[in-house]
Amino acid sequence: MKLQDYITKLNTLDFKNMYSNDFFLTWEKTDDEIAATFAVADSLRHLRENNISTKVFDSGLGVSVFRDNSTRTRFSFASACNMLGLEVQDLDEGKSQIAHGETVRETANMVSFMADVIGIRDDMYIGKGNTYMHDVSNAVKEGFEKGILEQRPTLVNLQCDIDHPTQCMADMLHLIHHFGGVENLKGKKIAMSWAYSPSYGKPLSVPQGVIGLMSRMGMDVVLAHPEGYEVMSEVVEVAEKNSRASGGSFTKTNSMKEAFEGADIVYPKSWAPYAAMEKRTLLYGDNDFDGIKKLEKELLETNAKHKDWECTEEMMKLTGNGEALYLHCLPADISGVSCKEGEVAATVFNRYRIPLYKQAGFKPYIIAAMIFLSKMKNPQATLKALENKNIRRVYE
Repeated sequence: MKLQDYITKLNTLDFKNMYSNDFFLTWEKTDDEIAATFAVADSLRHLRENNISTKVFDSGLGVSVFRDNSTRTRFSFASACNMLGLEVQDLDEGKSQIAHGETVRETANMVSFMADVIGIRDDMYIGKGNTYMHDVSNAVKEGFEKGILEQRPTLVNLQCDIDHPTQCMADMLHLIHHFGGVENLKGKKIAMSWAYSPSYGKPLSVPQGVIGLMSRMGMDVVLAHPEGYEVMSEVVEVAEKNSRASGGSFTKTNSMKEAFEGADIVYPKSWAPYAAMEKRTLLYGDNDFDGIKKLEKELLETNAKHKDWECTEEMMKLTGNGEALYLHCLPADISGVSCKEGEVAATVFNRYRIPLYKQAGFKPYIIAAMIFLSKMKNPQATLKALENKNIRRVYE
């Protein structure tokens, strides 16, 4: 496709409310806004692949706040900011005045004097992460309105306790390219399945994000997990509503085999039970570290009862023609490689390793598109201007 093809697509969409706005949860965005994000992500990739600079900022700062460990998302955020011309500064809370009692409102404004975007990952505590992001957003909005900040930084959710929009949007764009267009996703079966992990407390945001987004595309979405590993009921309701509107389906099962049967896409990924994550949050709030150790022991013992929830070669044979596309947000718990027993057999993972890297490669463009649509009042004109200027990214 040519850049004009993406611009033509954008001309058919209503996404004006994305300007000067944040990106928290995918289901808070309209279908047109989701489509616009994909179109801009593909546009930016098209320009970069043709050695055209995509810098729309001459200066400015992207502030990253990672309250959980990260490789792909951290570097994707840095890449996205750099692609648009912003430098990145990581807020290390341990080296800031937060430890001395500095408030969220104060911190948010102090780091934002020349910031155009703030990316936050806060995914470990139920009821906390998304709330914290809104607190930061409200603080910088006030700072801008009161004349403290020259610009209002855009907030991008890099993973919270509810959703992982940059990951799931990247997953979706990968599927769009793999199957040759969004229209070809209708009727495809995707199995979002729990899988065994020897670790404790993995966030719920990936499975919740997947069912909350894939259900909008007319797909047949199946959520599979052992009894007791439920996700948030509110997100299940979102998936059910989306499926009815899109003409797809959403079902739940306690059988991994049932989920994999005839699937076109499989996404085996471990997560902690919602009830356990709620309890964990309360224990940390009470500084009950003995209680946390006890909960961790209980969860690991419960996990160990479901070691058969593994994406094996036998399980993959159940899928459509035995050739379903395997997805994972990475890093996966690979049996015999990163752990003794885990989410996926080494032979399955190795066979899909390159497609998995391609899946991850869409994330910088998705994040850049989220920033671009919030900062550019006329994205189509800006994209065209970048093409016309034809400033080489690399001078050879």
